[in-house]
Amino acid sequence: MSRSANALKDHDAGPAAYDATPYLPERGGLPAHRRASAECRGCPLFERATWTVFGKGTSTARIVLVGEQPGDQEDRRGEPFVGPAGRLLDKALTEAGIDRDSTYVTNAVKHFKFVLAENGKRRIHKAPDLRELTACRPWLQAELRLIRPDVVVALGATAGKALLGRSFRVAKDRGTLIPLPDEDGREAEAGGRWVVATLHPSAVLRSDDRDAAYAGLVADLEVAARALREGR
Repeated sequence: MSRSANALKDHDAGPAAYDATPYLPERGGLPAHRRASAECRGCPLFERATWTVFGKGTSTARIVLVGEQPGDQEDRRGEPFVGPAGRLLDKALTEAGIDRDSTYVTNAVKHFKFVLAENGKRRIHKAPDLRELTACRPWLQAELRLIRPDVVVALGATAGKALLGRSFRVAKDRGTLIPLPDEDGREAEAGGRWVVATLHPSAVLRSDDRDAAYAGLVADLEVAARALREGR
């Protein structure tokens, strides 16, 4: 079975109760979808999150960057990639030759999932599970369908699995051009769109060798930049 077919099989998992599809608008562009996402109740994560953090950027972007989920600062401000990881990403994009203002940034999951620290004050990130990832996937599919970018950058394992299925591994798949499956999980046609996977910027911040991790992030982004220049 092809990698894309496996992706489709993976995404069929999960109970129907976890599904954002009923909340998507029947028509309209990104602004309409952003407004509709504020009312999403497709999984229980909305109950504790401050905002639905929809994607941000130009609707004509040739490159879309997909992270895992909003962090603490993103949840408070209602915008993706505005915390420390976002600032690191901005720097890496500049070094890779990608204009940040010409991109679209979003997350595979639109609500912040967290647990409270022992003191009850600090909110600690907790990775979304498969049901939550599957429930939120219709929003990501809609964003990609409306923007139709040439390249999608998967920032970390969760984003990679949302785009390519559960067999995705950052260490194995990063830094190469992988055909982006269509919404039904079928193999993309020749001349289609590409996925480039890399580390999530937060993983760079946590790394014991931050310089090496950052250099790897930039190198992977350069693969995406080169694909854009060459019209791949």
